[in-house]
Amino acid sequence: MYPNTRLRRTRQADWSRRLVRENALSVNDLIWSVVVSDTADPVEPVAAMPGVERLSLSALAKAAKEAQALGIPAMAIFPHIDPARKDDTGSEALNPDGLVPNAIRTIKDAAPNVGVICDVALDPFTTHGHDGVLDGDRIANDATVERLIEQALLQAAAGCDVVAPSDMMDGRIGAIREALESAGHHDTMILSYAAKYASGFYGPYREAIGSAAALKGDKQTYQMDPSNRDECLREVELDIAEGADMVMVKPGLPYLDIVRALSDTFPVPVYAFQVSGEYAMIEAAAANGWIDGERVMMESLLAFKRAGAAGIITYFAKRAAIALHD
Repeated sequence: MYPNTRLRRTRQADWSRRLVRENALSVNDLIWSVVVSDTADPVEPVAAMPGVERLSLSALAKAAKEAQALGIPAMAIFPHIDPARKDDTGSEALNPDGLVPNAIRTIKDAAPNVGVICDVALDPFTTHGHDGVLDGDRIANDATVERLIEQALLQAAAGCDVVAPSDMMDGRIGAIREALESAGHHDTMILSYAAKYASGFYGPYREAIGSAAALKGDKQTYQMDPSNRDECLREVELDIAEGADMVMVKPGLPYLDIVRALSDTFPVPVYAFQVSGEYAMIEAAAANGWIDGERVMMESLLAFKRAGAAGIITYFAKRAAIALHD
């Protein structure tokens, strides 16, 4: 009881605050989310995400070297392809000489110590902007899974370290794990977007990869309802049983309760994705002078660690790494 207990005692000086600090953010927690493009020369700004650019392969090589120099453990790559290469089934996702396999090889050649995480989903490659194969107006689950298997195998063969299915089809983790094992890719990890919500925070990303204008309808029949928590626990439990090495919560900041629930419940690494809408809101508020952008950037990333995240996929990774080094 006060005055015997004064909680401010340990807050009086920098050294004492550091001694009692419960959570800390380090460069080791950061995964750099980058958009690679077959139309950028060498870069194209993303209007909805100030400071983010679509990168050509040459620009990606430079970024990979920067990541390695800063100690960022991994990069997550997302493709923006020429609309002429898109079709209803996303067949360009299965091109062994396509943008994603070449991006994987580019990072591995430029920065061998940087891990490569690849999105396994069809939305960047389809004319309709959905993550799967359409059967009339609905997404055909099993037909989509067959294409995702091929996409994951292609990425693994190109040297991808972690395949990350973000499509939210039922059964795809088990099918991909079985296919990877059968093909001899025993060490390829699976990061499952097991808790991906049908969110309004994805808008700037869809502009970045060129799917915003193409998207017909919404994704509520396969992405999770933002109202649900218990359903998410079931999704994650199934994906771990099917062979996921780690799991993802997406979006990030609005779903910190989900990050905490998963990290408290399951003995696997739980990652959070600080998505494009979160990034854009911080940048917009900072540009208007309403917040201290750098301080809020770091505070938001620390929030993920406090919630129990093993790491964070973020567009802020390079800037945060520089700030941590400074």
